[in-house]
Amino acid sequence: MPTSTHPTLSPIVAGLWRIIGWQLSVQERVRWIEQALELGITSFDHADIYGDYQAEAQFGEALKAAPALRQRMQLVTKCSIRLRSAQRPYRINFYDTSAAYVRTQVEQSLRNLHTEQLDLVLIHRPDYLMDAAALADTFATLTREGKVGHWGVSNHTTSQFALLHQHHPLITNQIELSPLQMDALDDGTLDQAQQLGLRPMIWSPLGGGRLFTGDDEQAARVRTEMTAIAERYGISLTTLAFAWALRHPSRPHVITGTGRIDGLREAVAALDVQLDAEDWYAIWTASKGHSVP
Repeated sequence: MPTSTHPTLSPIVAGLWRIIGWQLSVQERVRWIEQALELGITSFDHADIYGDYQAEAQFGEALKAAPALRQRMQLVTKCSIRLRSAQRPYRINFYDTSAAYVRTQVEQSLRNLHTEQLDLVLIHRPDYLMDAAALADTFATLTREGKVGHWGVSNHTTSQFALLHQHHPLITNQIELSPLQMDALDDGTLDQAQQLGLRPMIWSPLGGGRLFTGDDEQAARVRTEMTAIAERYGISLTTLAFAWALRHPSRPHVITGTGRIDGLREAVAALDVQLDAEDWYAIWTASKGHSVP
């Protein structure tokens, strides 16, 4: 079982939020995981709510069918969003970081994924009612019980991260960053990551597909600029988008959202791209629609 002393994630992380839609058999899921591992993708990103609370279990069925795979990977999942669904008829969607709810979701994720320990659990969204000291106690208890190796957060501001990190060590903040969504460059989250020496995780590096299909002015500008740069480097638009995110000195782990092995291959290819500063800023400029100040 992976130990809590070695939480190293792969630079490219496989995101599983769409796994239900891939409609793979158990054996096809096993093969997909094997192929991801062969590409050097050893980290798999989940959340309790993905696929209407069904995604983790689909991945877990593959691990149950081929249990040796567990030793070769890091399992990441998230909790704290109470999402309305047929199984959970809440009045509204809301957040919950109470000890009882976090424990319940962690233990359910362990069952779903057929594992004895989760390598990393993230608080999915900032809970305005979070009691940082109490949540830190929950983290410490679940770590002591061997159920969770490490903790982090997702979509947290710098002050929200600092508050919780003060009470219990966090190892990452999973945030959105792409050539179409650059707030993290200016809102302090990536500065904080470097300050603390904690590598961020990046979600939606392709802008949720808008990079390829968006017909708004920003998407069109960025696509035109990136297509020219990608041709010069001899790489795909996908590879360039991943290379753009990876170029940041915080050394991010960038998450895919694809079920296609070719898509994973394009992401991994970014690790061999040395994107120069002028090209990186040309993409920034296209996105902003103006030059740097």
